[in-house]
Amino acid sequence: MTTAGEQQERDTAPLLEAPLLERDSELRAIRRALDGLCGTSADGAHTTRQGGVLAFAAPAGLGKTTLLTQLRHLAGERGCTVLSARGGEQERQVPFHVMRQLIQPVFAAMAEEERRQILGDWYDIVAPATGLSAPKAGANPDPQGVRDGLDWVITNLSVRSGPVVLVLDDAHWADSESLAWLTAFAVRAEELGMLIVVACRPDELPPDAVPLHTLAERHGSRSHELAPLTSGAVARIVRSALGEGADELFCRECWAITGGNPFEVVELAAKGRDRGLAPREESIPQLRDLASAVKGSGLIERLEQLGPSAVRLAWAAAVVGTGVPTTVVGTVAALGTAQLDDAVEQLQAARILTVLPSLRHERVVEFYHPLIATAVYRSIPPGVRVGMHGVAAQALVDEGLGAAAAARHMLEMHPEGDPWVVQQLRHAARDSFSAGAPDAARRYLARALREPPDVEDRALVLFELGSANLPHEPATTVNQLRAALEEPKIEQELREAVTYRLAQALAHTGQMQQATDLLTEEARRTTSSRTRLRMQAEQFKWNAVHVDEHDSTGRSRLLTTFAKRLTGRDLAERHILGLRAWDVVMRAEPAAHSLDYAEQALRGGMSWTDQDFGFEVPAVVALTLMYCDQPGRAEELFHDGIAEFEAKGWRGAHLSFAYTLLGYIRFRRGRLAEAEDFVRSGLQIADRVGPGIPAQWYAVGILIETLLARGRADEAQRVAARYRFGADFPKVVVYPDPQAVWGKLLLARGRTDEAVQQLTAAGRRLERRGTRNPAWSPWQLDLALALADRHPEEARKNADTAVARARAFGTASAVGQALRVAAAISEPARGVALLGEAVDHLEQSPAAYELAHALIDHGTALRALGGLDLAAQQLYRGMETAVACGADSLAARARSQLAAAGLRPRRPLPAERDTLTILEEAAARHAAEGLDNTAIADRMGSDEQSVSELLSAVFTKLGTDRLGLCRALGH
Repeated sequence: MTTAGEQQERDTAPLLEAPLLERDSELRAIRRALDGLCGTSADGAHTTRQGGVLAFAAPAGLGKTTLLTQLRHLAGERGCTVLSARGGEQERQVPFHVMRQLIQPVFAAMAEEERRQILGDWYDIVAPATGLSAPKAGANPDPQGVRDGLDWVITNLSVRSGPVVLVLDDAHWADSESLAWLTAFAVRAEELGMLIVVACRPDELPPDAVPLHTLAERHGSRSHELAPLTSGAVARIVRSALGEGADELFCRECWAITGGNPFEVVELAAKGRDRGLAPREESIPQLRDLASAVKGSGLIERLEQLGPSAVRLAWAAAVVGTGVPTTVVGTVAALGTAQLDDAVEQLQAARILTVLPSLRHERVVEFYHPLIATAVYRSIPPGVRVGMHGVAAQALVDEGLGAAAAARHMLEMHPEGDPWVVQQLRHAARDSFSAGAPDAARRYLARALREPPDVEDRALVLFELGSANLPHEPATTVNQLRAALEEPKIEQELREAVTYRLAQALAHTGQMQQATDLLTEEARRTTSSRTRLRMQAEQFKWNAVHVDEHDSTGRSRLLTTFAKRLTGRDLAERHILGLRAWDVVMRAEPAAHSLDYAEQALRGGMSWTDQDFGFEVPAVVALTLMYCDQPGRAEELFHDGIAEFEAKGWRGAHLSFAYTLLGYIRFRRGRLAEAEDFVRSGLQIADRVGPGIPAQWYAVGILIETLLARGRADEAQRVAARYRFGADFPKVVVYPDPQAVWGKLLLARGRTDEAVQQLTAAGRRLERRGTRNPAWSPWQLDLALALADRHPEEARKNADTAVARARAFGTASAVGQALRVAAAISEPARGVALLGEAVDHLEQSPAAYELAHALIDHGTALRALGGLDLAAQQLYRGMETAVACGADSLAARARSQLAAAGLRPRRPLPAERDTLTILEEAAARHAAEGLDNTAIADRMGSDEQSVSELLSAVFTKLGTDRLGLCRALGH
């Protein structure tokens, strides 16, 4: 099998004709790595494929490129697919420059249909980033989304194409986007059976490349540091070039002059051969003169001797960089076709440039060695260099290579107030956003602002730059967007867009009051009632997450007034209706009202990826359904959101929220193992995005809640310690409330006094905001349990208040949970009655974990009062439900109660029963009550199809139908 991209071999080093001297240990390492990759042992036996990371490090000229060339050759002989790339000194600011070299050769020869088939759902995300297609208008995947797509593509290639070797030369010059991907992906090399090989100059590594260089050590092998050649190896190269009669003093002088640098040795020997230099002691003075021409000023003097056309072409090649057609380089050099051909021939003969074919079937020129390119670039007079960058930018656009290809040259140009430059930089920024490279977009827009743009365009550039900075530097965004609003010629439509984005930036920097004040002020300015309504919707949204909101009651009244007269005819109206639905939940008003508003909000549809409106309102509408005991519908909405995020390539904080809150719904349904999996996935994504982001707060709090429900308090404590949960609390509303979760964890750990303190503080804060629903935050219930032993009256007061609020809200799960806790701090007789009522409510709810808890508490209380038959029934049911939920400690408590009462199972133990059986029993019980499939689905938090299948299984097992089931169960 030939290597991928073989037709555009990128290696241009002059060492191809030199033997690999004194690199035996490195070659052995390469062969061992390839043996492991191809699944062959030293004796030829077949073994399991093993991947890994191999790194070579050395200063310039010590032969890293030659070593990688040998590696590619050996890998090709073994049938490996080789993906090869090289960082470029002039291309470091070009996003995904390295990735394009790796991927384009594989896909360039394919038909578009085949490309789409291989890339699958990732096409619209990966293809623009790797230059396989033009960016789609409006596309804006986040960097993590693009990295995930690249993961999938390379993984897919490794499966389809056999052993894969990925080679990166000059990693110190790789662009930051490619480095970020490769650093994260390389840790998977071993499990994928892929070999990743990296070469770099360690003293020139930028900070973001250091982790990649150290990957080899993490894989159990040190980076291979190449040493200069010894005098004996230098003598062999000299004699190979100048004849075996070269005397020892001459060869030793070559070694002393070059310091054993292979590149300089080969170049010096080649120059001696071209000059007909006799390799004798008497030729040493001429040898020293030749040595000065190999590098630095001597190299430049030698270039100048070739004439002005050759000099201009070399300068142009250094400015333009690699992979650009010769015609463009000629344009930058201001050479005609004949002059260009002559100059190319001269520079080839002088071993300065070489000509290669490209994927576009055009010639490209490259330098023989990066050292030559660097020396030539630095020799260009500064004024000339800036001018050539300007010509290169224009030539690349004229050639049809696009604004993104020209933008890096514009970064080197002097600002001159040129509207064309501003326009091209804005185009390049849009392309960078569409390719998932926001950092590059920020660079281009910042440069456009310095040009500067015309007065009419300045507000627009400030808006685009501020929007680009929002995820990274929200404080800078605030300043830029405020400046945009102060522009005298800003149009009204743009002014409104800036206002919405500035409010978002203020909210992200914790300036909630300033955000709402801004919206209020701008609402007064506008003459459009629809704009005013939209700004009011934004104001409601940011106040809803403002921890220190001054007048939450007033906001609720105003929100109620607005919602009553709205119909949901546009997105602004639907957002206000959705926020009112959420407000009802928070304030423990009747759940029926909340559901009514939620239905109106959903009727016209909501997008999760509308950048102007955000995803917060669709998320709270979905959670409203969850709190109103309709988790099945809530999950459907979150699945829609996840599909939207993934289709857009939003795989950072947005996707973290979606997975985490989907896990929260599973937690509320009692599917604790599934909840833990989803929340850990959300937390993993949040960790990748960065520490301290809101998504991390959500994930950590919900994970702690889930682990406590599973009886793993010690593990919950470790999670809290790892993320310093409890050391401080965010200034925005997070659910479940972090301080209340911290209090619950303290209580589970036996730190009761601290738990009371934290729960009381959380309660005071939530009361001030009018947040009273125990379904949203059961702080009063946890506080009642914490106070039960020392302050029973205060405990009962808190529990009774929570029960009253739960009844006002009216959902079966909220009432059942509140009654269960109230029973725990009541006298035995009243407690049994409350628990019986709690079970009745929870049986009508989707809250399986709470039902298991109530059943086991009820059985325990009945046993204490001597009612063994009913106690056994409730304990058995509770134990089985707890097992199905994954609540191991709760199930263990039920078993211990049964054992203490001397009771034995009258049916198979839970460990022997299928979870499906438990679900079938629940469906049968609801069907026997006369409920139709839709009502059963809502009660179980499932969907109608699943309920239908469960009931079919029940009827088949019992040999009856729905009517017969009702009669059999006495309904």
